[in-house]
Amino acid sequence: MRAAGFIFVVEALENMAFISNATNLVRYFSVSMHYSLAVSANMLTNYLGTSFLLTLVGGFISDSFITRFWTIVFFACAELLGLLMLTLQAHFPALMPPPCDTKQLRQNCEEPTVGQAAMLYTGLYIVAIGTGAVKASLPAHGADQFDDTDPTERRLISHFFNWYFFSLCVGSLVAVTLIVWVQENVGWEWGFGLSTSGIFMALVVFVFGFLRYRNKMPSGSPLTRIAKVLIAAIKNRKLPLPADSKMLYDVYFVESSVEHTEQFRFLDKAAIPRRSAQEDSESQWRLCTLTQVEETKSLLRMLPIFASTIMMNCCLAQLQTFSVQQGSTMDRTLKSFKIPAASLTAIPLVFMVILVPLYDQLFVPLARRITGHESGITHLQRVGIGLLLSALAMAVAAVVELKRKDVARHHSLLDTSEPLPISVLWLGWQYLVLGIADMFTLAGLLEFFYSQAPSGMRSLSTALSWCSISLGYYLSSVLVSVVNKISARLRNGAGWLSGNNLNRNHLELFYTLLCVLTFLNFFHYLAWARWYKYKS
Repeated sequence: MRAAGFIFVVEALENMAFISNATNLVRYFSVSMHYSLAVSANMLTNYLGTSFLLTLVGGFISDSFITRFWTIVFFACAELLGLLMLTLQAHFPALMPPPCDTKQLRQNCEEPTVGQAAMLYTGLYIVAIGTGAVKASLPAHGADQFDDTDPTERRLISHFFNWYFFSLCVGSLVAVTLIVWVQENVGWEWGFGLSTSGIFMALVVFVFGFLRYRNKMPSGSPLTRIAKVLIAAIKNRKLPLPADSKMLYDVYFVESSVEHTEQFRFLDKAAIPRRSAQEDSESQWRLCTLTQVEETKSLLRMLPIFASTIMMNCCLAQLQTFSVQQGSTMDRTLKSFKIPAASLTAIPLVFMVILVPLYDQLFVPLARRITGHESGITHLQRVGIGLLLSALAMAVAAVVELKRKDVARHHSLLDTSEPLPISVLWLGWQYLVLGIADMFTLAGLLEFFYSQAPSGMRSLSTALSWCSISLGYYLSSVLVSVVNKISARLRNGAGWLSGNNLNRNHLELFYTLLCVLTFLNFFHYLAWARWYKYKS
């Protein structure tokens, strides 16, 4: 567990740098770089979506070409370079548009020059490239420190992912409190500087643990192996399947034998010898081993589980969009301190920092006594609980929004921008439930994809967890657009979310719709979870 300790520190520092920018970059784009609000919002969503999608590229590289250790080192350096460019741009006035009064009309502010915009986009997407590869490789590298063939160490893998998620939450909490405050009150060059320092410290800590790490060598392109199985199955499609799976081709002294499964039987044809095994082995695109076939099956089995979690991440997207807008209309004073709008996401993080140790130290041992499972509950049970809780969170969010609008109506404040006489802590209920849902789902998914993936594609598989977040954000944008168009037709031009006045919109109906869709998605997930066969 000592080697994993380095991973926890690195994750906290790396996520601190990532979340601090993901939370507040819209204000930097609009106030400092003079982009319009719509363009700024699109720039941020494109950046976040690209960062999470690039985890697939990073996972592919670490599984195929270089070890996870060197993948993390190389791409952490890239992330450091990108943040350094953003820090320098924020520090030197010549690299930014001339300052202007933000209360003026936007057309009175100069937009960035081509060179200034090029530096901004270059730095931003170098960070995205580095972040994507690090997020894909770091959890898999941490879990590699435990021998999954040893029952004692295999049990520690579940603890690792719980504490990995805890480290992620700690880094996020520091980001949305300390660093966001520095960005708003001290200056963006100091905010970017803290993020840059965080990545540099993470890189130093990670390299310092080099002698303690277990490094697994890459085994070649997993996509090539999958393609070979698919093509061989198509080429052999007319061959009859043998009644006994022992007649399928495998090389026991080269690859570890795996248990044959009955799902996706069509792919078994890729392991049917057409002539002698020796002749067929010369054409890897016509004959594959049973082990390669089962590896492909295991990945295909995980894809429906992956797709079933996108809706939950669509709900999580509301924490950084509409929930923040709700909070900006409420009383954000806590004694003499006013909570920044961008720091409202600290509420679920505080809950998760408290709940993750309780889950790992209390719930898991208790559940283990009841179920006999080494993780307390199975991976899919854990994810299922998170999906069900996300539906409950949207129901709670709808009730809180009704309460907020009732206060606005009661005090005749529907058409004013004044803060409503209702505490922002009312949002804590939806943040609490959704935070617990995320604790169950994300940590469960990371462990599920790692443990169920073939050993040669574990980074690529764990990257699916981050891709689910990306697709959840994209789905949220699509749903908002579709709901606005349909509701505008039904209400003669006034969509549920089309106005700038949240008090006149119908956010509670949108939350209710998300609750219904998430609840239906839960039953969709249950069907696939019952169908899924765990790797032996």
